[in-house]
Order: sequence, then structure tokens, then C-alpha cells
Amino acid sequence: MVTWTNIQALKPENPIKALAKRCPTYYSRYAGQVDEFGYKLETFANWEPIFRFCYEDYFKVKAQGIENIPGDGRAIIVGNHSGLIPIDGAMLSMAMCSKHSSPRRVRFLVTDWFFNVPGLGDWIVETGQVRGTLENARKLLDREELVGIYPEGLRGVGKTFRERYRLIDFHPGFVQLAISTQTPLIPIATVGGDEIFPNIANVKSLAQFVKMPFWPVTTAFPWLPFPLMFIPLPVRWMMNIHKPIDLGYPPEKANDKKLCLRIAREIQYDIQRDLNQLLRERKSVFTGWEESD
Repeated sequence: MVTWTNIQALKPENPIKALAKRCPTYYSRYAGQVDEFGYKLETFANWEPIFRFCYEDYFKVKAQGIENIPGDGRAIIVGNHSGLIPIDGAMLSMAMCSKHSSPRRVRFLVTDWFFNVPGLGDWIVETGQVRGTLENARKLLDREELVGIYPEGLRGVGKTFRERYRLIDFHPGFVQLAISTQTPLIPIATVGGDEIFPNIANVKSLAQFVKMPFWPVTTAFPWLPFPLMFIPLPVRWMMNIHKPIDLGYPPEKANDKKLCLRIAREIQYDIQRDLNQLLRERKSVFTGWEESD
């Protein structure tokens, strides 16, 4: 049985040395750097064993096409969002840290709401995420970083179980950003996250009262005691990473709203088709895509 005690035991006594030994290329890339947005290698190293356990042992994530993400240079990664708690970003970060031939971080743009949760804002930035503003996104791309965007936003993570893997219309802002900065887009389809916390319903009135974007009712929350209410189901994950897309439009076309909306819809539909195909090929929720998994 997974408990908070044995999860804590996953942390090594010296996280930095353990990270340097396990992921030397990633460590050497960021060691000694002072990040403008607050990323701290020490904080990442402290949490990396927990996320690695989730990636390798608990969800047994498969990252198809990880080589499509460049080892250097800027790119915008865009995909479906799911899971109530945004674990999908953490799983992609783990794939880039431990499975890529040239490991690097992914800087996910995070909505303001998460920074209003006491104690969460500092952890978010120290593990590599950035407040989601246009100015910050441009700065990251100017520094040749990987920027992660979920165009469904909080609407994506708040979907009910009945709505799982049905994409909500993508906000076209990521297309405008890609065109204006001449940055390639990398679509990614993720299966698994929508089922780790089966969301039976959203209680909107209660969400408004406590100033939350949604109030989920799951098979564990709020019925079970802490921390059992937050333990996800051990669903097998698949992340299918597409090849980079060079949109090929000059920067001034970023002001063409109809064009940006059309491209956003095309990418949304491509990801939806990919999700549908992955779901058809999946053997079961808990065994994944191969009977022998």
C-alpha cells in the first residue's frame, strides 16, 4: 500500500548528489545557475525521486516520440490537460529529465489561481514553472527555453469522468505566441491523467463559495481522510509526442485572429484524433497498451 511515509522514504539523504549521479547531464546543465523566474535545482532534486517513482513505477508512463523535443533551442509544447491535479506536466518533465538524450527542463505556464494557494506558489516556481503571462512566455522563449502550455487551462483539469478525453476548445493564444516569436509548436497527446481521479461531479456553488475554479467529487475526495483522498489510481499512461510544427507565417500574422483560431482548432483536432486512437489501442486502464505490461 502506498502511504505518505513510504513516499517520503523515496527521497535520498542528499538529493543534489543523487540527482547528479542519476541525471548528470541535466544536473550539469543547471547547476550553479540563478534563474530569473525562481527555479531552484535543489528543490527539483528534492522532489525528483517522488515524481520519478510516479513516472516509472506507479503510472508506468510511456513517452513515445520523446526525441521530437529538441535538446536545444526554443519550442512550445502544447497538449491536453487532465487529472484535477496537474500531474501531466510533472510526468513530461520527468520524461525530459530522465529519458531524453539531451535532458532539459520544461517551463510550464501556470494560471494565477495556483499562486493564491498558501505555500504553493513558491514550490511551483522553484520546481521550474512560471506564472502564465505573455511577458514571461516571451522572456522564456528569448532564452531558448521549452515552454509548456495547456490551452484548455483549468477547464481541462476540472472535467468530469464522463467528459474524459474530450477536448475543450483551445484558446488560440499559444498560436499567436508561436507566430510572433517564430517558435515551433510540438503537440502532445496524453492518455491516463483523466482517470487517476475519477471526477463524478463538480459542485459549482461550493467552488464559488471557497473561491476555487471547481469543487470535484471523486471516489476518494472528500470521503476519505487525508492523505488517502489525494492518492491517485495506478492508471497506465501514454504520452505521444508529435514532431515539431513550423507554422511558416511572418510575425505580423500573429494579429490575424481568424488565422490563429483556425490553426488552434486544427492542432486541437489533431490531438483529439490521437487521443481517440490511443484509447482504441489501449487494452485496459490498468494494464495499458500491452497485455504483458
